[in-house]
Amino acid sequence: MEEFRLERLARFPGVKRPLVLVVMDGVGNFLGDPEGYQYNALYKADTPNLDRLASFEKIVTRLAAHGTAVGLPTDEDQGNSEVGHNALGAGYVVSQGAKLVNDAIEGPLFESSTWRELISYIKERSGSLHLIGLVSDGNVHSHIKHLFALIDGAQRDGVTRLFVHGLLDGRDVDKRSAQRYFGELEEFLEKKRNEGLHYCIASGGGRMVVTMDRYEADWSIVERGWRAHVEGTSDAPYFPDALTAILSLRKETDLDDQYLPAFVIHAPDDPQKPIGRILDGDGVVFFNFRGDRALEISRAFDEKKFHKFEKRENPEVFYAGMLEYDGDAKIPRRYLIAPPVLEKTLGDYLAANGIRQFAMSETQKFGHITYFWNGNNSGVYVRRHGIVQRVQEILEQDDVLEVQEEIPSDIVKTFADAPEMKAPQIAARAAEVIRAGGFDFIRLNFANGDMVGHTGDLGATIVGIETVDRGLGLIIDAVDEVGGTLIVTADHGNAEQMVGWDSKKGDIKRTDEGPVVQVSHTLNSVPFIIHGPDTARFRLNLFSPSPGLGNVAATVLNLLGFEKPAQLLAPIITVE
Repeated sequence: MEEFRLERLARFPGVKRPLVLVVMDGVGNFLGDPEGYQYNALYKADTPNLDRLASFEKIVTRLAAHGTAVGLPTDEDQGNSEVGHNALGAGYVVSQGAKLVNDAIEGPLFESSTWRELISYIKERSGSLHLIGLVSDGNVHSHIKHLFALIDGAQRDGVTRLFVHGLLDGRDVDKRSAQRYFGELEEFLEKKRNEGLHYCIASGGGRMVVTMDRYEADWSIVERGWRAHVEGTSDAPYFPDALTAILSLRKETDLDDQYLPAFVIHAPDDPQKPIGRILDGDGVVFFNFRGDRALEISRAFDEKKFHKFEKRENPEVFYAGMLEYDGDAKIPRRYLIAPPVLEKTLGDYLAANGIRQFAMSETQKFGHITYFWNGNNSGVYVRRHGIVQRVQEILEQDDVLEVQEEIPSDIVKTFADAPEMKAPQIAARAAEVIRAGGFDFIRLNFANGDMVGHTGDLGATIVGIETVDRGLGLIIDAVDEVGGTLIVTADHGNAEQMVGWDSKKGDIKRTDEGPVVQVSHTLNSVPFIIHGPDTARFRLNLFSPSPGLGNVAATVLNLLGFEKPAQLLAPIITVE
């Protein structure tokens, strides 16, 4: 780890430790028309602690958290928790999943060894190709154009039977927009059928209740997906097509897309037979590019000794992910596109220079403050036999340089029913760790702004923000008590814009029924505040364009008294 050794700042020994960084997940800055503030949970909430910081601190600014500033293809792409924490932890901009896939579907993907093996496997066994993933253009977990490209590629390579197992979004796009996306998909597949191919939608369900669980919060979500995609069963009756399923289930449940239950499409000649369940000799591709909600379904297909739920059917298939979703754990075993390589991250530099780290969040964002923060790598930093390394299991003789602590999230139907989430417990534990000493750099994530914001429930999101603010107050008190320094920021926007905003018209999006509820992330900047006894020595650097999340890592190093390495973006401050 010699290449990670850092020089000390000449004029500043660093702040008194600990340096604490709080990520308010999904809390951005809304800069639209003042009328929009009535739909801004951050503005409507009572936030005395945030208000105090923003009003009196010298170091208060905004950071770019979307688009090209965090490695996404265009500035029309929303930020998200994955790329936001990647940028925060890496300290530089790296091409993210969407851009990698955009580049690969132009040709390299279909020449990859995994794709060629997949096609050969299917043909040799007279099997079918199954494509599972989120069907929308949200560009956070997937994009419908990637699905279309895979379908075209399968046709070019002679695959005659293909089934799509489509998950409904309603989270990164409008909450009831599935008819549009599944309508486009059905039209696309109909053209293939007119060319003599057996290409159909086979099953689906809302992303929050079918297949796309994360951080092992609720394996029953993955089990429902397995039942629908693999076994061809669900709690609902079979449907003749996906649009009928969506409209029928919505009428029956009055739920938004992301919460609609699993459904299965029946064969045209037999209403009691699923049209395309996954069988021995088939190929399966999970076409989401984002990793957090792809890991568990990948494990269900890949792991030989799988015990998270009972598989009534367990076919022998060729399974591949769009990307490698966990580089350390090697999940999945096969993937179509190499993931972004994040080398020499902030965590690497801190560990190599003896900085002891503590990371904490509840389950819903635990992987973000750990795995994504550390450059899409799991494990923790230790010094073993004098060598700093990242390990999956800590041995008794290890000198532990990073502690990761998870507070289990509640399993709820919607976080609008429990908007406080685990913020009180996180704040209390963080204050305890700050006062106890022993860590130089502490980072934590409050999930409320994002997870409650995604429900579209303004009242619940206000409660969530107020809970985060109270937690922030406990942390400020603890930091002040020990003389430490606090950074407050966010990974992307969400809660600050709870209705759609038409930037071209400069007005709220409306229908005859009123403002259009928005449950997705935003294109807004996020706050950045430094609070502590040394802030009078700091001044904001001038940036053109504005600084982004990637500039935070170098700032952390400077605050700890280190020169930034050349690889990292410029710090947000200069020490006077």
